[in-house]
Amino acid sequence: MNISLIDWGIILAFFVISMLIGVFTSKKAGKSAKEFFLSGRNMPWWLLGVSMVATTFSADTPNLVTDIVRKDGVSGNWVWWAFLLTGMLTVFVYAKLWRRSEVTTDLEFYELRYGGKPAAFLRAFRALYLGVFFNVVIMATVSLAAIKIGGVMLGLSPVETLLIASVVTVIYSSLGGLKGVLLTDFFQFFIAMAGAIGAAIYVLDMPEIGSLDNLLTHPNVSDKLDFFPDFNNWNLVVPLLIMPLAIQWWATWYPGAEPGGGGYIAQRMLSAKDEKNAIGATLFFNIAHYGMRPWPWIIIALSSLIIFPNVSDMQEAFPHIPVDKLGNDLAYSAMLTFLPTGLIGIVLASLIAAVMSTLSTHLNWGSSYVVNDFYLRFLKPEATDKELVMVGRLSTVLLMVLAAFLALALSNALEAFNILLQIGAGTGLIFILRWFWWRINAYTEIYAMVISFAVAIFFEVINPNIQLIPIPEDMAYLKLLYGVGITTVGWILATLMTKPEKDEVLVSFYRKVRPASFGWKKVLDRFPEEKQEQGQLPMEIGLMLIGSIMVYAVLFAVGFWIYGNTLSAIIATVVAIAGGVIIFRSWKKMR
Repeated sequence: MNISLIDWGIILAFFVISMLIGVFTSKKAGKSAKEFFLSGRNMPWWLLGVSMVATTFSADTPNLVTDIVRKDGVSGNWVWWAFLLTGMLTVFVYAKLWRRSEVTTDLEFYELRYGGKPAAFLRAFRALYLGVFFNVVIMATVSLAAIKIGGVMLGLSPVETLLIASVVTVIYSSLGGLKGVLLTDFFQFFIAMAGAIGAAIYVLDMPEIGSLDNLLTHPNVSDKLDFFPDFNNWNLVVPLLIMPLAIQWWATWYPGAEPGGGGYIAQRMLSAKDEKNAIGATLFFNIAHYGMRPWPWIIIALSSLIIFPNVSDMQEAFPHIPVDKLGNDLAYSAMLTFLPTGLIGIVLASLIAAVMSTLSTHLNWGSSYVVNDFYLRFLKPEATDKELVMVGRLSTVLLMVLAAFLALALSNALEAFNILLQIGAGTGLIFILRWFWWRINAYTEIYAMVISFAVAIFFEVINPNIQLIPIPEDMAYLKLLYGVGITTVGWILATLMTKPEKDEVLVSFYRKVRPASFGWKKVLDRFPEEKQEQGQLPMEIGLMLIGSIMVYAVLFAVGFWIYGNTLSAIIATVVAIAGGVIIFRSWKKMR
């Protein structure tokens, strides 16, 4: 495809603005580690919420959605739509608890909630396990999307694409710290949304598509439109709907959708001005991420089934793309090659924004683990703020280098998504219960982590070769079910067979965080003077359910309006508005 000077000018302007934000915030970010990683704990909800949305608006996300829609239709998206439930649980139950903890990272939480050497080990190990290993895998999937975009739309080699994307991202991330990331995310979010919506509108006007009506009635598309899988085919219903809604959302751990909050979501909540802003940020994120943003991607994915019905059609159109990088997820980038001058510049800038916003967040988040939870805690406790910022900047560069090398070896974003789900299978319930059940200890998490990883290795690497547990290809979801069951039984037994945390650790945590007291009864019976108000957990869970219904109503309302189903669209819209009024009034009453 031909990129005009206008398009290159738009892209260059985007790069310049992103770099200037990093330079502008660099002086304040360099003052202390707290400024570099938490922006002084003074950020408003709207900035944090937009940043969360921008981060999850990764360039691999539209590729992932396209892959899903082309294979399983719109209903296949329940594999990630189900995570709304844990997102809303974080909004109304955990956001305020995280803000009260006043830790610098969610890993520092381990030595607040647990005590002794097991807690220290857990913090150190997960600093490297999550901050380096897991984080690098996530960034590699994002970089893989960049490689595919660069190859299809710009004719760049994988190495050329990674050099351009990573150098700019590393510069502004390492200079501006979290505040630089937040401000750049805010700018990049609107570019990304404008590009996605503009591209969807143009694609619908292509002669091959003709109009929205033609798209929805085309034989390649008409059987892909349902919000729910065909209930007459349980081979689809179980993996696409029942597993995500019944098990996956609470039982698995996945970055950005951690049960109970965690990772960069926790980092945003910890940097909020107060509890109310932490709640508002996560609420905005869940509404935008699940309810409003998917439809431009879905429209382009459906349109691709007309232009490129099969992967072989894309191979023919783009013969220079390496065979190991070909897949259904390539269709999103392939469709964007048809865009006209001006719009293609905006869309390219939006895709670059999607890549950079996600990479920059993961770089700052991963670096915070390396610095705060490993270097400062275990290697050099006396390190100065200047030294910690320097280590943070160096680790930012190293993480990007590792992610780039891994990206060159990956071929498919959905493949990486499924592997990460399997590794985290069975651990999610711990992150939900550890705030409210006093009996959970450091060994609970250590055993869960070891067991889940071992089970994942068995099912992903060993079992396919030896077939010890035969799993039919159309029942691959059994791997997740086995993982959840084995890991959950394992960590419950470990909890009951090991000693509880010491009373002074439990009382200190309860006093600081003030969770609902029902799960702490045995501790409070020994220390009745520590007992606080029961809390409002039942009401918070009720708000979580109302919030989930509201966001799903938004999601379906937009879809029904697009499909031209007016009555259903009106009903869904009314439900969404009613839920929104209840949620907004509840949020306004919070202190």
